[in-house]
Amino acid sequence: MKNPIISVIVPCYKQAQYLGEALNSILNQTFKDWECIIVDDGSPDNTREISEIWIKKDSRFSYIHKENGGLSSARNFGINAAVGEYIVVLDSDDYFESDFCEKAIKIKKSNESYYKIICCYTIRFNNEGSLNVFKPLGGNIKNFLFHNCAIGNSLFSKNDWEDVGGYDENMKQGYEDWEFYIRLLQNSGIAFVIEEPLFNYRQKKSSMRIDANKIKYELWEYIFTKHQALYMANYGDLLGFLIEKLKREEKEKIKNRNRLEFLIGKRILAPVRFLKSKLK
Repeated sequence: MKNPIISVIVPCYKQAQYLGEALNSILNQTFKDWECIIVDDGSPDNTREISEIWIKKDSRFSYIHKENGGLSSARNFGINAAVGEYIVVLDSDDYFESDFCEKAIKIKKSNESYYKIICCYTIRFNNEGSLNVFKPLGGNIKNFLFHNCAIGNSLFSKNDWEDVGGYDENMKQGYEDWEFYIRLLQNSGIAFVIEEPLFNYRQKKSSMRIDANKIKYELWEYIFTKHQALYMANYGDLLGFLIEKLKREEKEKIKNRNRLEFLIGKRILAPVRFLKSKLK
């Protein structure tokens, strides 16, 4: 029996209530030559039971369990077990449209070495419905120096993953996708963005992305330090980025200070205006 072309890796930790929707989006892919590995990252919920239901539906699904180690660890664990030439990572609370794999693999195969990452536009949604469409920029390493210009749920080759050493398992608090993409693109290639909303991202009040943004300066420091040679080679861009960041923050401080002074002044003057109105 020949190996599947695509291995879809679905890490799951405390997201069992959404897992079925994620797996259903894989089952319904128009591209059929896949395997899907559900990685139970020591989840305390019923991830195993949900997974077994889907394995009974289709033998292309499989389940593996590991001790909790975070998203990077779970992805690496699943990719290590994968036999497909190409990897698609899918978070267990999100889902793809049915033609993502078909379109992504066609683009990837059209120029293997140039198209390192294949992603797409993303529909952000919550319990009330769609919120907006996020359109990542994609592009080469220059675009990825200061922002993640792709989405975390993308297609890439297993060989490339091996060549750069996989996801950084020290990054347990977020931005692991961005750092991984920096290594994928550092020497060559681009991230290609399919200009269609083929991915659905569940926007929750609490999420790893929201938590990561709260400590973004610590995560920036880790990434900039780890890739010091890259950033020194692009020193002008780094300096420009930091100065622009400082300017924006200074402008925001002035705006907030003016707003506060206006509110204080308005409250102080309110009694005076009241008395004036009574004395007329």
